[in-house]
Amino acid sequence: MPNGADSATEPPLDHRKGPRRRGEELESAILLATLDELAEVGYASLTMERVAARARTGKAAVYRRWPSRAQLVVEACKLGKISEVDLPDTGDLRSDALLLLRQMAALMASPLGDIMRGLLAEMTRDRELAELIRQRIHTVRPSTVMIILERAVERGEVEPWVLTSRRATVATDLLRNQFLLFGSPVTDEVITDIVDDVYLPLLRAPAPAREPGPRTPNNAG
Repeated sequence: MPNGADSATEPPLDHRKGPRRRGEELESAILLATLDELAEVGYASLTMERVAARARTGKAAVYRRWPSRAQLVVEACKLGKISEVDLPDTGDLRSDALLLLRQMAALMASPLGDIMRGLLAEMTRDRELAELIRQRIHTVRPSTVMIILERAVERGEVEPWVLTSRRATVATDLLRNQFLLFGSPVTDEVITDIVDDVYLPLLRAPAPAREPGPRTPNNAG
């Protein structure tokens, strides 16, 4: 191959010779190799062959555990804790919301941020990936923002109806959109504006006569 060719199109050298690994040791090596591949080439160019070569194992060992690329990537993201942040608990809704968004912004600015941004973009094109991320990452436990709001309800800072409203996730949705459109870092000024100018006023505004529920497809012809 001529010099200067894009190395991202070439699979890593196959280093499978060595001590045989099994069980959790092998699975961990494969998942870590997947994260490295995501960081290097992105989801669109990731292949099971490249992951196997980087993990120094055979392709069959990868397919036995994860039949599809989407399943493999979602498990790797869980291992890498790509979407996990600590739960703020300051006793004040505004402070909790600011801390949460600042943690998310810091994660977006880390090396994992590029992986996260790539996966969020790929979710619009890969239905299997999108569904697995929703099922296995975002619904494993109550989201951090919902726990923050539940505590705010207990303190009397917001009304209970907020918990089932679309307003509940506006802050994290706006931060995610900012990240997707403009990249990182997301400045603290933007975070403060989201919380003070949009999120808190929305949460504390009176409930509408009928808070809209989840949209359903229009079956009319």
